Amino acid sequence: MRAVYSCDPTATRGRIVAEEESAHRSPFQRDRDRIIHSSAFRRLKHKTQVFVEHEGDYFRTRLTHSLEVAQVARTMARSLGLDEDLTETVALAHDLGHPPFGHTGEDALQALMAPFGGYDHNAQALRIVTHLERHYAEFDGLNLTWETLEGIAKHNGPVPAPLPWALAASCTGIDLELSTHASAEAQVAALADDIAYNHHDLHDGLRAELFSTDELAELPILDACFAEVDRRYPGLNYYRRRHEALRRFFGVLVEDVLDHARAVLAEVAPQSPMDIRMAGRPIIRFSQSLFEDLQVIRKFLFTRMYRAPSVVVMRRDVTQVVEELFPFFLQNPGELPKQWRKDVEDVSGDATALARIVSDYISGMTDRFALQSHQRLIGGVEGGTVKGPHSLNFGA
Repeated sequence: MRAVYSCDPTATRGRIVAEEESAHRSPFQRDRDRIIHSSAFRRLKHKTQVFVEHEGDYFRTRLTHSLEVAQVARTMARSLGLDEDLTETVALAHDLGHPPFGHTGEDALQALMAPFGGYDHNAQALRIVTHLERHYAEFDGLNLTWETLEGIAKHNGPVPAPLPWALAASCTGIDLELSTHASAEAQVAALADDIAYNHHDLHDGLRAELFSTDELAELPILDACFAEVDRRYPGLNYYRRRHEALRRFFGVLVEDVLDHARAVLAEVAPQSPMDIRMAGRPIIRFSQSLFEDLQVIRKFLFTRMYRAPSVVVMRRDVTQVVEELFPFFLQNPGELPKQWRKDVEDVSGDATALARIVSDYISGMTDRFALQSHQRLIGGVEGGTVKGPHSLNFGA
């Protein structure tokens, strides 16, 4: 049953370019399908989540991460009476703006773009769906609904001024009310992201042997999960034991968000989607006690996984790749693919505009294409290798 505070697809605020809607799909379903069929979504298959994508078939990529986020987001949306299609759409789109090499690549681009307005992957995701996807005859981007654009822009909360340039440019002609919170659907997508990466980073870290099962069993939340598995299945195989414990951990996070959200909703008593946006605080979030326990786990991951000694080497190597590709394309824009050269011609003499085109191009690269491009245009990374399981992420 749809809650009164859920977003109603029949009452959408519409699209930037008016279109005749589908007879068989709601506006939010159509948004979801456009994202799935976008070039940027397909490229997530070969973009880092935690490990460089070619390092192993079992590690998560940015694509499989997005699919896991969408799965748990739909589950929570259904439980709370929200629009599942809008929730899934925001979940699938939330990482479209990530550059190659995960947050390491983003750090490098942010530093390189500092003189030209900076770089932010959330803002870049909105730029992709409003500008950079160029397949349709009548508009650039995907021409998504207002509610989907809002969710992409502020699923993590209100966006304070000054806005990232990519976000400000993408919002030209459309007011996404960035000073308010997002819909409950977008908030669910944001928490689903937290749940997914906290769960699968532990799983991938174990597979990479960056820490042991015994170490995980000493962490808060996880200690109770392992104890429950040991009680129910004494002597269980090592791999099954850790899988059973981690799936219970996953369930604890989901149940905590749902229980806490129901309590907050009962207190706030929203009667419309706008009441959610104007509540002055996030409605969908972890309880304080579980959030504090998660901070211990995140600190463990930061130390043992995201800043392991091998990671420091890998961060240096892939940072060098981005740092050398960026000035190369600034100095040699003719090396950009043909479809980018018209943009370069249009901004002739504007250094900032050219830098933003180069940033758009590099941020769209997959891990393997960035490495191949660097090897072809510049040469290998001196003194470094890009192989072996090395974590490049340090956060969602």
